[in-house]
Parts: sequence; C-alpha cells; structure tokens
Amino acid sequence: MTKIDEPSAAVRAELLDVERRRCEALVAVDVDALALLLDDELVHIHAPGVTHSKAQLLEHLATRRPYLNTVRGELAIRLVGDVAIMTGPLTNRLRNPDGSERTLSGVATQVLRRDTAGAWRFVSFQMTPTGEQVWGSLPSETGASGDQR
Repeated sequence: MTKIDEPSAAVRAELLDVERRRCEALVAVDVDALALLLDDELVHIHAPGVTHSKAQLLEHLATRRPYLNTVRGELAIRLVGDVAIMTGPLTNRLRNPDGSERTLSGVATQVLRRDTAGAWRFVSFQMTPTGEQVWGSLPSETGASGDQR
C-alpha cells in the first residue's frame, strides 16, 4: 500500500504557488498561463457537474470570461509519491451569461502530479457547492457525544 505523506514546507509552498497562479490566470483570462498549469489529461468538473477537458476549460475561460474573483481558504495537502491531493474551501465570484454576477462557495478537491521536469500540473479538479446540511456534526467533529440529527 502506498504511503500518504504530509508535504515538506518547500513542497507545500510550491503547491500553494501553483494554486495561486491558477486562480490569477482564471481571473485575468490568461489562457496561456493556465495552459501551462494544466495537465493534458485534465478532468475539470464545475460545481453544477459540467465536465471539461483541458481544451474545453481553456475555451470556456476565453469565450465566457466567467471568473471575476477567486478566494481560497486553508488547503489540506496530502502527497502520494509525485501526486498531490489538495482540498479546501473555495469561493468564486462569477459572471452570468446575462452579465449579472453570482457568488458560489463550496469545497474543491484538486489533484496535481509532478511531471518529469519537476513542475506540478493539475490533472483533476472538482468543486462541490455548499448546500443544505441535513445532518448535524459528528461527535468527532464537535468533541461531544449524543444525538446528531
């Protein structure tokens, strides 16, 4: 079984920088910069479930220019060899087709792999929007015990 590790401070900084550059490229509509950060095999699943390849995501960015602002929260990062898994909160301020704006918040899971040149590239992205919570917190999440509806 492959061991899952915490990244070193240096690797964590590299990964956070790649994510910062991804967010900046989305807002700036910098298709060339984004293309360098994405693996050719990328699978990008938007919050409503629309799935794009790398080429489709770049086309989406260039033609629709949807990203007005992107804010990341604290990211949990795990390593499995040369693969990094990052999870954490994400809030996007987005342009709608009619020109109005909306804000979408949720949790994103991103998978990156280190290529042969040592660069980290995104191979998978999925955002799950924050929705109605029908279950309460687990005892392990609250430090309490008892009924958790």
